[in-house]
Amino acid sequence: MTTPFDSWLFWALLAAAFAALTAIFAKVGIENVNSDFATFIRTIVILLAAGGIVFATGHWQDPLSVSGRTWLFLLLSGLATGASWICYFRALKLGNASLVAPIDKLSVVLVAVFAAVFLGETLSLTSWLGVGLITAGAVVVALGS
Repeated sequence: MTTPFDSWLFWALLAAAFAALTAIFAKVGIENVNSDFATFIRTIVILLAAGGIVFATGHWQDPLSVSGRTWLFLLLSGLATGASWICYFRALKLGNASLVAPIDKLSVVLVAVFAAVFLGETLSLTSWLGVGLITAGAVVVALGS
């Protein structure tokens, strides 16, 4: 029997909801603090939460069992995440959350392009139309302010 917990869509929708809350909470949270320091605090919270989840679910594994290639790409992913968060918090410090978040979501467009170019993934014409609409929507939101 399949449950919502087995569905990628369920988790993707939760991710989107939490990302939306991230923007709202962060905008309020950075009012009286440097955006880089705010990112540092957020990172500590995430580290503790992720560590707690790994411990609670019993998913800890020996770091030496992880391949060098996996380490490399997880390191690169972590560096990209950190750069994204620093830029995102700086943008929130300087602009309205309702404008920053849609531009940040152009990452959806970039993922589609990068996945096609670097991973060889193929998107249907309908999917590319959706990517184009996301791009157009972000531009309309940005220019509409």
